[in-house]
Amino acid sequence: MKPSLISSLALGSLLATPVLAEEFDLDALLEAAKSEPALTVYDSTGKIKKQAAAFAETFGLEAVGTKSKAAATIKIVTGEAQAQNVQSDVVIVSDVPAATAQLLKPGYVTSYLPSDMADKIDAAYHQPLVVSNSPVVWSYNTALNDSCPVSNIWALTEESWTGRIAMPDPLAKSLYTDWFNQLAMHHDGEIAAAYEAHFGTPLETKFNSATEAFVVALAENQPLLTNSDSDVAAAVGAPDSAENFMGIMSTAKFRENKNGMKLGICDSMQPMVGFLSPKFMMITEGTDSPNAAKLFVHYMLTAEGWGPQAIDGKISTNVDLPIPAEEPSGVAAHLDQLLSYNASTSSDDWSARQDWQDIWALARAGQLSQ
Repeated sequence: MKPSLISSLALGSLLATPVLAEEFDLDALLEAAKSEPALTVYDSTGKIKKQAAAFAETFGLEAVGTKSKAAATIKIVTGEAQAQNVQSDVVIVSDVPAATAQLLKPGYVTSYLPSDMADKIDAAYHQPLVVSNSPVVWSYNTALNDSCPVSNIWALTEESWTGRIAMPDPLAKSLYTDWFNQLAMHHDGEIAAAYEAHFGTPLETKFNSATEAFVVALAENQPLLTNSDSDVAAAVGAPDSAENFMGIMSTAKFRENKNGMKLGICDSMQPMVGFLSPKFMMITEGTDSPNAAKLFVHYMLTAEGWGPQAIDGKISTNVDLPIPAEEPSGVAAHLDQLLSYNASTSSDDWSARQDWQDIWALARAGQLSQ
């Protein structure tokens, strides 16, 4: 990923969590790791099983990768730390606000950056270490449209799109309430400008921000809410669909295009085509496999280690590892149209979750009005 796209993250000032900066010595770490117990790694993608197995084969060690959602991983690490019975070793967590509040601040995990990777990863991603950014994009059905049928997010609040916007439920997936708060704190002027560009008049609203007005209007337009990005993809990109749906989802779901799905990135959407969702990679405090854990962190920052997730469009923070040309969504051509997550305000996102959930629920129930 280009440094110009990530300079806004200001992660370095987020916490005083130290980055372990001793000279990286792969041979010494490997020798020490051989006497350690099997490594246990958690991530929210099933690809972690393949990555852990490949790591074990490469280094002649034992490692188990387990697919675990962020909330479950945080619960596991917290419980083990409080019981002083640490079994997990490396955790990769996509819920940045929760990881900040519940793992980093209590000291249950430590951020580690191998010294030989320091100049390959933008300083904004050093502390805590961010391993990747996952693109989340507005999408449409390419079988029903020659190009994206919408060019402005405010169009999705109009009657013509009532009930025909698919998205994960913000009450169940905090990524979206965090996104609302990020928009309000860092991009509210762009949301207001998009309103004026679409409707031809400046936004006048009783709400606290242009973002809040947009969120209310979107919720009132009764989107089709799903339990997963896979369900969004099915609603938007089904090859036999007769009804036009727009949706927002991870680019990882575009891999289903090879199975007949008809998903395309809405590259005309203003003021943003989508956003980037970061993942922290951390070592548990008290792990009994510290050397193997450091080796695994390093491995995940290499082309071999990251490869299984790169094909889904997930962007390594190692600038030497580009998105593969065969990545199915084509998101590499639209990186400058995606909003970066500003982790310097992740604590605000954490604090504001309930407020945004209340706004969404009340608006969807018709209890708020412009």
